[in-house]
Amino acid sequence: MNGSVILSHEGRRSRRKSKRTTTLWLVSGEILITAGILLGLFWVWYLFINDSIHASSQTQASVEVSEAWEDDALDGVVKIPNPQGLAIDPPIVEAVEAGEPFAILYVPRFGPDYQRTIAGGVDLATVLNDSRFGVGHYDESSLLGELGNFAIAGHRTSFGAAFADIAELVPGDKMYIETDAGWYSYVFRNLDYVLPTVVEVLLPVPRQPGVEPTERLLTLTSCHPRFSDAERIIAYAVYEAWYPRGNGPPEDIAQVGKRTT
Repeated sequence: MNGSVILSHEGRRSRRKSKRTTTLWLVSGEILITAGILLGLFWVWYLFINDSIHASSQTQASVEVSEAWEDDALDGVVKIPNPQGLAIDPPIVEAVEAGEPFAILYVPRFGPDYQRTIAGGVDLATVLNDSRFGVGHYDESSLLGELGNFAIAGHRTSFGAAFADIAELVPGDKMYIETDAGWYSYVFRNLDYVLPTVVEVLLPVPRQPGVEPTERLLTLTSCHPRFSDAERIIAYAVYEAWYPRGNGPPEDIAQVGKRTT
């Protein structure tokens, strides 16, 4: 009898332990599922909703910069013959302080309303992640308008993803850069893929140290593949023409960012 009673007590303890273990696993599973859902929601917010908010803010900021230039130029503008663009040496824009806006990028391939302000430097906090900009100029690259390589950077994901569609560019695509004086027109040439350490893509003649430049290039850089920074994707474009502000913008972007009232 005593033996059977002992076994009975041990059996009940074993069942209680089993129930506690099962309950613990159930609770742990629910916590993990909840954590997974919350993490998933965070990434949806971070990569899509927050991205959209940043992109909208960056676009609006560039519209305001462009409108300010237009308003300042209304008085005393002299129209220059050949409104289709002048294949001449364009003005050279002097270097600006880090975080200072000085130009606006337009890429029709990125969407009919695409425009982003370009600021000096490529610092994450003050330029690339900033809700006003999203695109920055590499200080070590050439100045805008001079012979050489005007190189800029932008995110491919997050913080507005200014260069989200860089891999969709097709040879012949147009790109434009606006300043207070007018618009620089470029034609996309090709893509390149390099390791992050290959900084020679920023040279006056990309990846050719010591070679003197004979043309004006525009280089866009971003991370590759998407959601990773293992490599860099590089887009090269070559200068085509200069559109003085007095002649108005190139036809491709004439309606981008225009006032609706």
